[in-house]
Amino acid sequence: MIDLQSAGTGLNGYAMLCAQLESLLADERDFIANSAQFSAFLFNQLDDLNWAGFYLNRNEELVLGPFQGQIACVRIPFGRGVCGAAAATRQTQRVEDVHEFPGHIACDSASNSELVVPLVKDGKLIGVLDLDSPSLSRFTLEDQAGIEQLAAIFLKLTDC
Repeated sequence: MIDLQSAGTGLNGYAMLCAQLESLLADERDFIANSAQFSAFLFNQLDDLNWAGFYLNRNEELVLGPFQGQIACVRIPFGRGVCGAAAATRQTQRVEDVHEFPGHIACDSASNSELVVPLVKDGKLIGVLDLDSPSLSRFTLEDQAGIEQLAAIFLKLTDC
């Protein structure tokens, strides 16, 4: 595991993760294969996560995709919870305490903070990348920038 807090700056740690992800996905374009690999990669490389995975846009509703971690909610309406907010606004949601987020959906009561990145390719919302942590305030601005960069690499190297 890479401890981003001790790998110089968080951004340097993310630069290494970006290079690793590009190598991991270089020879495959399939969405299911790459999203499964990407969620496992994040879950195993980032500290203090209890869930990492995808919710996919299916007719303006998010449906559970490949993930690592505890069982999860299967369907999330746009605009509901942190994932639904990211889908509806197409803006990353970084939440320090999910219990204070209006309309939070508690799929796993152990989750306390969340980072959700909308996945947009060619102007179309593919879904969202969701990371949960049992710690409050787990995700920093550096984490947000790093995960957004990793998501961009995933989108570039994957047929959606």
